[in-house]
Amino acid sequence: MRRRLALLLLVTLFAIGPAGAEGPASTPGATATAWGIHISPAGGTSAGTTTVVSPPTAAPAVEGFAYPTDGSIASAVSSTASAVTEIKTNAGARAESVVTGISIFNGEITADAVTARASAGTGLSGAGGNVNGSAVTNLVALGQPVSSGRVALADWGQLTVGSQAVDTSAPDGAKGYRTFVTEVDIHLTADHGGLPANSEIQIGYADTAAQTAPPAPAATTPEETPTTTAPATPATPGTRVTPGTRPTPATPDIRSGDAPRDRPKTSGKTTKVDPLTVHPKLTAGHYVFPVYGPTSYGDTFGASRSDVSYHHGDDIFGQLGQPLLAVADGTIFSVGWNKIGGNRLWVLDGQGNQFYYAHLSAFSTAAVNGARVKAGEVVGFMGRTGDAEGTPYHLHFEVHPVSLLYLGYDGAVDPTPYLDAWSHQRDLPFPVVSGWAPAIPGGHAAPEPGAILLGMSDISTADGLDPASLRRALTPLKPSALMQTLVPTQPAPTGDLGRG
Repeated sequence: MRRRLALLLLVTLFAIGPAGAEGPASTPGATATAWGIHISPAGGTSAGTTTVVSPPTAAPAVEGFAYPTDGSIASAVSSTASAVTEIKTNAGARAESVVTGISIFNGEITADAVTARASAGTGLSGAGGNVNGSAVTNLVALGQPVSSGRVALADWGQLTVGSQAVDTSAPDGAKGYRTFVTEVDIHLTADHGGLPANSEIQIGYADTAAQTAPPAPAATTPEETPTTTAPATPATPGTRVTPGTRPTPATPDIRSGDAPRDRPKTSGKTTKVDPLTVHPKLTAGHYVFPVYGPTSYGDTFGASRSDVSYHHGDDIFGQLGQPLLAVADGTIFSVGWNKIGGNRLWVLDGQGNQFYYAHLSAFSTAAVNGARVKAGEVVGFMGRTGDAEGTPYHLHFEVHPVSLLYLGYDGAVDPTPYLDAWSHQRDLPFPVVSGWAPAIPGGHAAPEPGAILLGMSDISTADGLDPASLRRALTPLKPSALMQTLVPTQPAPTGDLGRG
């Protein structure tokens, strides 16, 4: 479980009715899960506090914690986890974990308390929920207070506060909502404190889901021959079910699956869907244009494409290596490569809307499955990987509003009105800008797709009072020197589907 968060972003709602409960398939369902601390040593055996799951509702688990026995890696004075579900006319679920007196790596990271709360329920309008009440109290990492977002832990790890996600997939005819929060997530990028690189420490986890009952099956007459179908099954992780079809169980490929298109296809007859003309309001906060610097784009949504039914986004043209930005505060998922999209990733905002980025030349260090990003943060760099090879450099960008995710791939809407309205980022942190700058007359070409300049130009000769000296220091290296600082980022094809 090196990146539990990445797996949970592609979640599944449960079978109709509570897991393990007796009763007709026409009843709604709900589940809740909570735990206080979980430690996943890379290549070793995981350890943690008791995991509480409902149904059935049980007494809260209250305990202290130390790992190893001397608590040198992680310790807590107390951990309390509770999970409650109610199944009546509607369904409801609540989960909470509270961990107090926390010390990680002999006090390098401390907190008075970490609280994770999640709730989900159903009603006349469908299903919903929230993670209100989740918080950290007096969290200090390496001497610095931390209240939210992601911070670097020297040269050995990263700490993320408030990782959360929402999934609204459900079987045909039902409405579902699932939300989870991992309040503190510590990921080691190097050996440290007795744990190897790629180990993970998570503190404060709550997960709830609720689902409405599906419509009653149509009655048959003696003249009709009932069709034999398999028992009701849950949608596979992250499946968006097209109306008029039934979900088919399958094993998801977390490494390569895109959401929502590359999730397992549904069975039964489907009807071709025309491009949508609606534009739901996006209300997760401040949005920014997904590319930094000069660009050009046109409204090509709905245009014909040879490898997909139609163009589900817009192409934003620019220069090789141009920084690509998170359009909103949110969570990154499905970072990787496929044969059509090339290097690609998704951003999930706080409202549950999803944004797809394709044909990247490389990813930024922020592009990690499950990582939290801020609007305007650099997540990758423009390119033409995948089926875009030979075309002008561009970003293929899609918008999938949360209210239309049930339509699967065809829940995309025309991004043009959003792009027209979103503000353009005017500045970036200096280390990012120095990795890319508009073409300088007489300068050398940018790196080829699939490579990213990890080294920085030596700017020690630049004078802060002389802008021209800084420009000279940032002039691209000669090809021979440049190649010594390039590393490939494009993994071998996995054969999964993508989009253009």
